[in-house]
Amino acid sequence: MEGCVTQQQLLAEFLSLVKVDAFEERYSGDIGDATYFGLPLSSIVEAERRLISPKDKCLAYFSMEYGLATSFYNKFTSARPIDPKNKSQEQEIFSNCRLADYYFSLNLRSLVDLPIYSGGLGVLAGDTVKTMADYKLPVVAIGILWNTGYFRQKFWFKYGQMPERMTWDLTSYPGLIPLKNKVKISLRNEDLYLRLWKYYVYSYKHDAVVPLVLLDANVEENNEKIRHLTDQLYRSDDVWIKIMQRVILGMGGVAALRELGYNVNLFHLNEGHAVFAFVEKARGLQRAEVDALKKHFVYTCHTPVEAGHDRFSPEDLSRVVRKEDFEICETFGKDKGSINLTLLSMNIASRINAVALNHGKVMQLQFPRYKEQIQHVTNGVHPHTWMSDRFKGVFEKYAADLGDIKANPMALTKVDGLRDKADFRREVWQAHQQNKIDLCNLLEKWKFSPDIFTICWARRVAMYKRPSMILQDVKKLISLAKKIGPIQIIFAGKAHPSDNLGFTFINDMLDKVDGLVDAYDYLKIMMPENYEISLARILTSSVDVWLNNPLPPFEASGTSGMKAILNGVVQISTLDGWVVEAADKGIGKIFGYVNPEGVVGDERDLHMVDDAKQLYAALEEMVKLYYETNNKGQIDFSSKWLDYMINCLIAGANFNTYRMLDQYKKNIWGIV
Repeated sequence: MEGCVTQQQLLAEFLSLVKVDAFEERYSGDIGDATYFGLPLSSIVEAERRLISPKDKCLAYFSMEYGLATSFYNKFTSARPIDPKNKSQEQEIFSNCRLADYYFSLNLRSLVDLPIYSGGLGVLAGDTVKTMADYKLPVVAIGILWNTGYFRQKFWFKYGQMPERMTWDLTSYPGLIPLKNKVKISLRNEDLYLRLWKYYVYSYKHDAVVPLVLLDANVEENNEKIRHLTDQLYRSDDVWIKIMQRVILGMGGVAALRELGYNVNLFHLNEGHAVFAFVEKARGLQRAEVDALKKHFVYTCHTPVEAGHDRFSPEDLSRVVRKEDFEICETFGKDKGSINLTLLSMNIASRINAVALNHGKVMQLQFPRYKEQIQHVTNGVHPHTWMSDRFKGVFEKYAADLGDIKANPMALTKVDGLRDKADFRREVWQAHQQNKIDLCNLLEKWKFSPDIFTICWARRVAMYKRPSMILQDVKKLISLAKKIGPIQIIFAGKAHPSDNLGFTFINDMLDKVDGLVDAYDYLKIMMPENYEISLARILTSSVDVWLNNPLPPFEASGTSGMKAILNGVVQISTLDGWVVEAADKGIGKIFGYVNPEGVVGDERDLHMVDDAKQLYAALEEMVKLYYETNNKGQIDFSSKWLDYMINCLIAGANFNTYRMLDQYKKNIWGIV
C-alpha cells in the first residue's frame, strides 16, 4: 500500500469498504491491528480498492460450490473459541476387522472445512480461486452459503449409506463474516432477499486475496420456504428448489456484484448452474444488446454424463421466473421441449471450454453444432494445497537444480535431471514412506503397516466411476495377496442422496468387505465415512497406488490422481479424463476398455467383467514390483517403482492450476 498508513487508518478503510454486520459485538476481536483473523488486513484493502476502481476490468467467477481446504491451508485464527459444531466429528470405519470397527472410530481433530462443497467440482473451484489469488488477479468469486452443507455420511450394514443432516455455526467460523448488504431478486410471483457474506481467499504468500461473496436466503424478509433454499447443496428431490438454487446463484450473484459496486467486465460460469447471471444482465435489453452481452460471458462445462446437464420443463421454469426472463431462457436454451441449461450456457458464451483434451473431443461429439467453439483447458490442482510438506522439503533441498517450485510448479519437469542421483531417489522414497507412516499411525487400531502395498480408491461414488471394480472377483484378490504379498485397500466417497445406483454400489461393497473377515491377515479393506478434504489430503499423499477406473469417456477430467502424483503416488488407471494426456508419461499402469474413436458410447454399459480382469493383471504386476522394491523394509532404490514415482512428480509440472490459469488467461479470458 502507498505511503505510511497507521493500523487505525487501515482498519477504518477496511470498514468503509466492507460493511461488516455486528462488527463491534462479534468480530472486532478478530479484525484489527492490521490483521484479519491472523492474516494481513492490507491485502484485503488492496483487493477491495481494485475491484471498485474504474481502471481495472475485473473477473467474476461463479460456482455452486467451493472446496477451499480451510481446515489446513491458510488457516485463520480466532480470538473466540471454535464452536464444537465446526470441528470434525468422530466417524466410523467399516472394515473386514469387525473388532476394531466396534471399539474404535476415526477423529482427525481439526476444524471442519468450510462446508460449501460436495466434491471434485467444488475442490477444483477452490483450487482455481486460490491460484487466482497467487496470481494477484482482479477477481471476485460468487457462491452460496449452504447453511447445512452437503450431508454427513453414515454407513449402516445391510442398508449402505444413510445421509444425515449436517449442522455448523456460521457466525463463529474463522474468517467468515456477514455483511450489512442485502439484495433482492424479483421473480414471477414474489421477491426473494439474500444476505451477503464474505470469506477471503489468500495467496500462499498472504500478499493478495480473492473475496468470495456468499449468498444466504435465511433472512427474516423471506417466507419460511424460501429461507430454506440455501440449506443443503444440490437438493434434487424438488424441481422448484433445484431451479431456485440456480436462480439464487446466477441472478443473486449479479445483484450482489451490483450492490458491492464491483467493476466486473467478464463473467465466468463454472458449470451451467450459474447461467441465470446472463438472464439477469439481459433484463430490459434489446436483442442487439443481448447479443453484445455475450462477449462478457465465458462457460466451462465439467461433465459428459447425462445427469450433469440440467433440464427443466418450460412449465416449471415459467412458474418461477418473470416472463421476460423466461423468453431469454427459451430463446437460447430450448431443447426438444425442455430448457437445457448447458445449451443456454453455450449459446450465451463468447468462449466455451471442456476440462481435458479428451473431454473436449467428447463435447464436440455430443454438441456437434458447437464443435468449432469448444476449446479445452485441462484441469489442475493447487500445488500449495496438495503437495505434502515432506515433498516440499525435498524440492527445497534441491532448489539449485529445480528452482523455486513454490513460485513455479511447472519447474517440476527438471526433476527428470535428478532421477539418476542416488540421494534424490532415496529422499523421494523416504518422504513418501514418512507420509505413509503417518497414515498407518492414524489407522493403527486396524493394524495398517507402512511396509504393505496400499492402494486407494477415493472420489464421488457414481455408476460411471465403477467404485467396486477391484472387488469384482474377491477370490482372485485373495489369491493375489496370498501368492505375492499382503494388500491394504482403502475406499472412500459419498453417493449423492438421490443416486440410487450409487447407494447400490456402496451396499454391495459393504457386503463384500464383510465377507472377507477371515482374510484380514493378508487382505485389509476399509471404508471410512465422510470422505472430505482433510482426509483427501492424507490419502493422496500417503498410499502407494491411486486407483482410478472410470468408464471411458465419461470422466471429464478427474483431479484426485493429480493430487496424488504431486506426492509421488503411482497410478493404476483406465484411459480417461486427464490420464489420456499422461498415458505416455510412465506414471503407472493403464488398463481397460477404451471407447472407439468418434464414439461416446453408453454410460450404463460398464464393461465391469472384462475390465476387472485387466485390473487384476495390472494389480498383480504392480504388487510384485512393490515387494521387489520394498522387501520388509529393505529398499531397492534402483527399482522401476522409484522411476514410476519420479515420473509422477514430473507429470505434476503440467497437471496443476498454475498451468491451467495460464491457459485460461490467454485462451478464455483474454488476459495477457
